[in-house]
Amino acid sequence: MGFGDLKSASGLKVLNDFLSDRSYIEGYVPSQADVAVFEAISAPPPADLCHAVRWYNHIRSYQSEKSSLPGVKKPLGQYGPLGVADTTSGSAPTTAKDEDDDDIDLFGSDEEEDAEATRLKEERLAAYAAKKSKKPAVIAKSSILLDVKPWDDETDMAKLEECVRSIQMDGLVWGQSKLVPVGYGIKKLQINCVVEDDKVGTDILEEKITEFEDFVQSMDVAAFNKI
Repeated sequence: MGFGDLKSASGLKVLNDFLSDRSYIEGYVPSQADVAVFEAISAPPPADLCHAVRWYNHIRSYQSEKSSLPGVKKPLGQYGPLGVADTTSGSAPTTAKDEDDDDIDLFGSDEEEDAEATRLKEERLAAYAAKKSKKPAVIAKSSILLDVKPWDDETDMAKLEECVRSIQMDGLVWGQSKLVPVGYGIKKLQINCVVEDDKVGTDILEEKITEFEDFVQSMDVAAFNKI
């Protein structure tokens, strides 16, 4: 397991592909796994790796509280896709001997397993409690039409749309889109989304979309309708 060399373009590409259908390195919440990979990256990923950029910016917002995130930090070779070895400089690659040594560790392994089991138990209890506390109710939703404007007529609009759609949040569903001419050969992306009002607002959408600053000049709300 691993991402190759996370300080190189090829390693960041592996990370981007790995995160194309995931929000985090492991599980469904930020953890020490994200911290370990984040700290191995020497600089923010380039803008065309939109999944890696989304993840990097999100984990960076936890820097002041990273030590309190759940889980136990492991070697980089224990994260990532199968069949790819970790070659990041400064990290210790996982070897068969290391894995054998881990199997006979009489102290550290038990502690790590206990911590991981406790974290999973707490997450499941929290999810169960949240589910039980919810009473049947009509979920308020809105249909929002967004205008996403590029910098100029040379902006790759297909890549811009890919970056926008890479934004994944609970309560957000992307819909149809089209390119609309605005003049001087420039086209804007007009894209529809349905949001749950209690979970997603236009402010957070604008913040996340404009993070792709190499492609996006601005975002406006063209239409907003309650469903």
